[in-house]
Amino acid sequence: MSADALLAMLGLTLRVAGVATLLALPAAVALGYLLARHRFPGRALVQALVALPMVLPPVAVGLGLLLLLGRRGPLGWLWQALGVELVFTWWAAVLAAALVGFPLFVRACEQAFAAVDPRYERVARSLGAGPLRSFASVTLPLARRGVLYGALLAFARGLGEFGATAVVAGILPGRTETLALGIWSRVQQGDDAAALWLCGASFSLALGAMLVAELWLRREPDTAAPAARP
Repeated sequence: MSADALLAMLGLTLRVAGVATLLALPAAVALGYLLARHRFPGRALVQALVALPMVLPPVAVGLGLLLLLGRRGPLGWLWQALGVELVFTWWAAVLAAALVGFPLFVRACEQAFAAVDPRYERVARSLGAGPLRSFASVTLPLARRGVLYGALLAFARGLGEFGATAVVAGILPGRTETLALGIWSRVQQGDDAAALWLCGASFSLALGAMLVAELWLRREPDTAAPAARP
């Protein structure tokens, strides 16, 4: 396998995982805060639904995305109107990575927000800050370490995503072939040497992401950090 092919897969893997993490960020933060601060009917059901992508077979998740995003799916009319094709593109890989990493992200955010004393928010509100301002200036900074830890977990999960991505994005060299898909493809072709090279690259990326997460979590102890552990 050439160095150019390896670099292309490495770059695509990083791009997919990075964009997927950014895509999941707003919803994960909002939902994590909602679950941490509010008790409402159906809360357990919401938590169970959020966790589903983590416990379902990845192929089932990919099939669901394929049916949803395809031209004949319920959103097919929208893609046709916009002239957009998502299936078998790198954006499909992004959506798959975002979906499978979302439960980890939400869980970390929920625990981080739960560790922030609500009295700080009430003090900010009593000083005239609105709900959004008190959240942005008080709650989120105090929970930032847990939120970032969740982002790194989701990023690391996206680096190794295979099953859902293979179904909804396919294994298209130069277009959708991430490291995980490249490993499978090389194994199928009997190219064990190339598969081992890709395994080494994938291992290094995942280890680096988790090492950064652990070092960040331990850099300065605060109230949110201990609760951010999944």
